[in-house]
Amino acid sequence: MITRFAPSPTGPLHLGHAWAAMVADDLGRMLLRIEDIDQSRARPEWEAAIYNDLHWMGLDWPTPVMRQSDRLTSYTAALDRLWNAGVLYPCTCNRRDIQTAASAPQENAPLMGPDGIVYPGTCKGASRTGPRPDGMALRLDADAVPNLSWTERGSPRSMSADTFVRSIGDIVIARREMGTSYHLAVTIDDAAQGIDLVTRGEDLAEATPIHVALQRLLDLPTPTYHHHDLVRDADGRRLAKRDDARSIASYRSSGWLAGDLIAHLRRSRIAP
Repeated sequence: MITRFAPSPTGPLHLGHAWAAMVADDLGRMLLRIEDIDQSRARPEWEAAIYNDLHWMGLDWPTPVMRQSDRLTSYTAALDRLWNAGVLYPCTCNRRDIQTAASAPQENAPLMGPDGIVYPGTCKGASRTGPRPDGMALRLDADAVPNLSWTERGSPRSMSADTFVRSIGDIVIARREMGTSYHLAVTIDDAAQGIDLVTRGEDLAEATPIHVALQRLLDLPTPTYHHHDLVRDADGRRLAKRDDARSIASYRSSGWLAGDLIAHLRRSRIAP
């Protein structure tokens, strides 16, 4: 199986990243991908630190490494295809607009999905004719998504088209400031790298139907998915990138050996 580890160079890798890389390496031939589409936050020094930390752990990968910042033309081509199919529309709403519209008096409002509040469809009537607009957020019309099915490591999963509309809705496929989105970029890149087993934390499991929907609409293969448990602190909170005290580099500098740190993670998944 071909797996991948895909960190963003926006800060130090922490123990959760270490565990994610270990799972990918355990379950297949791990490829490394640098997810640096957010150029406002990506830094070359953090990318270099990723390589250093992974090598310290004893991990290796084929080169050259795929970097998302080199692949904007691939994302543009996918957006053009979706636009020409009539399944995208431009959106001018900001977060406050969405909060206000979604909180209007109605039963169970606002509804929450993988990307936050399920979009209430304010801009759904925007024109979809002519060339794809530049410099605007683009949303996927959830009504165009078919019934979905995929596999979670031997277990079949599915989501009906109606459930997608209700629980996920018209998600952003291209962000104004990036020209793409995490959802689109990761889907295109997994196909380009031939990934047949996507390993990632269980906190990303609810994004899977979005990626499967894009695979269907773009005629891309659907890999098998494995969402592993997360590394947490002693209070049960999952680690975040801002938790520099749990960075791999901090354990290195305090004298931990890679083998001891790896053994600890395999045993407990609790940050020491």
